[in-house]
Amino acid sequence: MTAALAEPLTVGTLPPTMPAFVIRPEREGEPERAMHLEEVATPEPGPDEVIVRVMAAGVNYNGVWAALGQPVSVFKLHREPFHIAGSDASGVVWAVGANVHRWHLGDEVVVHCNQSCGECPECNGLDPMACSEQKIWGYETSWGSFAQFCRVQSQQLLPKPRHLTWEEAASYGLVYFTAYRMLVDRARIRAGQNVLVWGGGGGLGSMAVQICRLFSANAIAVVSSDEKAALTRALGASAAINRSEFDLVKRDGESAEQARHRVGEMRRFGKRIRELTGGRDVDIVFEHVGSATFPTSVFVCSRFGLVVICGATAGYNLEFDVRYLWMRQKSIIGSHFANAYECHQANELIVQRKIQPVVGDVFPFEAVPQAHQVMRHNQHAGKMVILVGAPRRGAGVHAG
Repeated sequence: MTAALAEPLTVGTLPPTMPAFVIRPEREGEPERAMHLEEVATPEPGPDEVIVRVMAAGVNYNGVWAALGQPVSVFKLHREPFHIAGSDASGVVWAVGANVHRWHLGDEVVVHCNQSCGECPECNGLDPMACSEQKIWGYETSWGSFAQFCRVQSQQLLPKPRHLTWEEAASYGLVYFTAYRMLVDRARIRAGQNVLVWGGGGGLGSMAVQICRLFSANAIAVVSSDEKAALTRALGASAAINRSEFDLVKRDGESAEQARHRVGEMRRFGKRIRELTGGRDVDIVFEHVGSATFPTSVFVCSRFGLVVICGATAGYNLEFDVRYLWMRQKSIIGSHFANAYECHQANELIVQRKIQPVVGDVFPFEAVPQAHQVMRHNQHAGKMVILVGAPRRGAGVHAG
């Protein structure tokens, strides 16, 4: 922990500067090179904003994108001359704007990452996710969670579940609320359905598996190791498939022979699914990988089934045989994070202990670049978390 983070602070008093891990345009690249610890001016809250002292911060792939400057530089998404990444946080309300009445100094909170204008018709009747100014905090905006303090809209705050540690509370927001909207509100998951979950042992996938269990649906988790297979079964997956046993990845410039081989592997993968489900295809495919998996997702989805996708960590240019889509009347649904109401509903399931955070490795604040490098190479299980202001792992739990 840096000296500044260890200093005692008085709630409501903001120091003039704070330590933060900063990305600058001239050093975009691998996270270990792009993210530097700097001392920057502490932000002040606007009228509808809150300053949160960060206790812990979750690591997400958008931090890797921000470091790399790919698929688009974050400096084309906001006007700040630097970028502080981090779209998950737990912490303490430290300062509030003049119009903020719901939150008070000292409140313990979880931050969700959707920002919207709050004034347009879409925000006030349709869905804030349809707001023309909708942005993901900590990626499309700066002042994210890898800093001593973060600046957020007041509507981004949720009460921290009292039984969770700081690192647990910082681990679930982006991935869990995204998975909740994907499955509950977009895919309309129902009891008895079969759901194929790519990356079942990762942050998004581990939450999707638990949502399936809660709704009495059958999650078939696709994983990369026996360890992750065991994790998904413990979380409630009906079955797990190790993707390394199949050659499914669609590669650029593949030959006709390679394409035939890949289609054969897709058929073998589909057969494996049916062996695990008693002869049924999957009703829903939970997609977030993109180009490497999407042809398989469309192929194995059942007639009248759907593929719901929220991202594309392996690449966003998708190529697939569209005959399997229209001739079997399948659907593709896009989904993007969640609105404040969905976040609230999902958070209540955490409060009620019906869904549990899945924390993987926990790093000290100084290891922010290294943690993102681990994620870049998919060498993690569960959700990685950074301790920022929390004094140690396991702090923050309250009885009752």
